[in-house]
Amino acid sequence: MKIAVATNDYTDVARHAGQARHWLLYDSAALPAAPVQVELEQRQVFHHWREDGPHPLDGIEVIIAGSAGDSFVRRMTGRGIQVLLTSERDAGQALTAVLNGEVLPARGFDPTVLLCKLRDLFSAH
Repeated sequence: MKIAVATNDYTDVARHAGQARHWLLYDSAALPAAPVQVELEQRQVFHHWREDGPHPLDGIEVIIAGSAGDSFVRRMTGRGIQVLLTSERDAGQALTAVLNGEVLPARGFDPTVLLCKLRDLFSAH
């Protein structure tokens, strides 16, 4: 299983998947190998990406992030990607929980999700 964790600094889970530029890519078949660090160009960040060609995260099956808008979740579901949202801040601990079949800690109230929902109403994506 290929898993991508949205991060701000390649350590902590990013609060918002659609704005994340830094990602840790894991392949469960290759663990305990270190993750591949991916830095997206601005046009590849999901809030800006127009699905007009290949993407550096193509082929992943699961995304782990702190939050994501409904539009983001729909887009990823349409690409066959499951989006898991969590309040867990440590990327390694979030990955371990997913691999062990554990439920990730639920995310708490995040006002940025409301802003994202509002933005999605007027967004092209």
